[in-house]
Amino acid sequence: MNAMTRTLAALLLATLAAAPAAALAETRIGVVKLNLLFEEAPQAMALQRSLTEEFAPREREIRAKREELVAIEKRLEEGQDFISDDERRRLEQNFRDGQRDFQRAQNEFVEDLNLRRNERLGELQRLFITEIQAYGQAQGYDLVLVEGFIHASDTIDITRQVLQVLQRRHQGG
Repeated sequence: MNAMTRTLAALLLATLAAAPAAALAETRIGVVKLNLLFEEAPQAMALQRSLTEEFAPREREIRAKREELVAIEKRLEEGQDFISDDERRRLEQNFRDGQRDFQRAQNEFVEDLNLRRNERLGELQRLFITEIQAYGQAQGYDLVLVEGFIHASDTIDITRQVLQVLQRRHQGG
């Protein structure tokens, strides 16, 4: 009976040792390069176009203010010998006031643009995560990793497949 117990114990040990390997062999793992989706997905490109259109009028206003300042500065430099002291003081005051207005407008523009971009990127990231989860579930993946990995072989990289889903979804509306 001692030999039989040893045989059963060895058989049980072999079975237990093989079980994790078998379970691991059946596990489907995929990885997605989220930065690639942000670069190439049509939704990301549409977001960039949308931000450009939304903020273009303010950008033009800021550019016009800068051109006004350049014109005042040029007039001050070129007219040093020809304009009166009162005119010079008025132009210098206009220039200082214009610089303050320009800096404030530019700072507000950058802040508003960054806030809006971050808001929209957050929405886009949520869309990507939802699509990655749906794709992973539909394709029977046990685990899908997004970034945070040092190396992944091409056989488990599903970024292009998710990108194709996003492209089809964008074309469909």
